[in-house]
Amino acid sequence: MVQINFALKEVNCKIVFYGPGMSGKTTNLEIVHQKAPEENKGELTSISTDGDRTLFFDFMPLDLGNVAGMRTKFQLYTVPGQVYYNSTRKLVLQGVDGVIFVADSDPDKMDENLESYDNLIENLEEYGKDVRELPHVLQYNKRDLPNALSVEDMDKAMNKFGVPTFEAIANTGEGVFPTLKVLAGMVLESIDRMDNRRPQPKALAQSAAPAGAPAAGAQRRPQRAAATAPQQRRAAAPGQRQPAARQAAAAGARRGPKAAAGRGQQQRRPGPARPPQQRMTQVAPVAKSGVAMAVVLTLFLAAAVAGAVFFIIQNQG
Repeated sequence: MVQINFALKEVNCKIVFYGPGMSGKTTNLEIVHQKAPEENKGELTSISTDGDRTLFFDFMPLDLGNVAGMRTKFQLYTVPGQVYYNSTRKLVLQGVDGVIFVADSDPDKMDENLESYDNLIENLEEYGKDVRELPHVLQYNKRDLPNALSVEDMDKAMNKFGVPTFEAIANTGEGVFPTLKVLAGMVLESIDRMDNRRPQPKALAQSAAPAGAPAAGAQRRPQRAAATAPQQRRAAAPGQRQPAARQAAAAGARRGPKAAAGRGQQQRRPGPARPPQQRMTQVAPVAKSGVAMAVVLTLFLAAAVAGAVFFIIQNQG
């Protein structure tokens, strides 16, 4: 499955070379590792037997650089061709994004090609994947064999779904990179289709709203328009009666500047006392009475102290 890291702007895709034993899967990967630029490739990891046959899998990371603003990386794997390693094949297929099926052009190997291709379909079905929807291509390897089957015969026997096919001689590198390039493009196109199918936030909001409900922010606008439309019609209609304020202003202008000035003065006359002012007038007497009480208490204390001092002096004398 494609792994997209939006924080790092990075896309990781998994491609698997599949096919029967000794068909040239590991050779394809070795050629890619040999000819890819040093800054774009990682270390090739291979676990093989003494007979130079893949025991578990081969692995190599490949960096394609920036594609549409995202750093695109491919993880390249091969599977063991032997039938009794099917559990390992299935494990390597987990999360696959594209498959290069490497078929042997030797006529004696056609049965193994068909068996391995059917095995690929079965293993993908166990992961819920349909080989017709998964990006994959067929590579007819070993085209340098003197008895190699024709492309037409191999297409007729193997290409059930009309996928792209390539002729290759993996030992020399012929056809290796064109095969990988086309499959990489198919994988990237599948990512783009998946992204287009993803519902957008606006679409989700509209689908979540009840049927017939207006969009957010659209309820108040018609009300404002309805409120202002009559006013605009009244202001624009000629010959209509003017409001009372405008009539009064016009009458004052006809009576002259003195009448207008007198009218303005009458309007500025203070009205009845407001509640806050009443509260202020009530607070003032209370403050005055408090000051008077303080003065009386002070005089009383002073008289008492003076009397006590006079009494003490008289007793001492």
